[in-house]
Amino acid sequence: MIPGLKVNTLPIIALGVGVGVDYGIYIYASFKSILKRGESFRKAYELTLDITGNGVLVTAFSLAIGVATWIWSPLQFQADMRVLLTFLFLVNMLGAVFVLPALAAWLLRGENTHEKS
Repeated sequence: MIPGLKVNTLPIIALGVGVGVDYGIYIYASFKSILKRGESFRKAYELTLDITGNGVLVTAFSLAIGVATWIWSPLQFQADMRVLLTFLFLVNMLGAVFVLPALAAWLLRGENTHEKS
């Protein structure tokens, strides 16, 4: 069962969202610098995933697996929060890897987002 938003769960949610923002910043910074070099949108995204995507995936899975082990914690609050944090770490990673490029394509349309001829 996922607990609702309470005073106790708010810091946990802030932590999960903060890590997701870090994933996004890390990927977008690499992506934007590759685009500035003159690469096509598709090539920049592929290079970004080669360079930073693996780091984001390893970090997300490491954090999610570590937090998932809280199921055996004698502290009930920690056992309950493992579901929330594991979910946030994984969904934020998916958002950074898949949703962020879609948003970038939409927001940066017309700025070197098409394939080179």
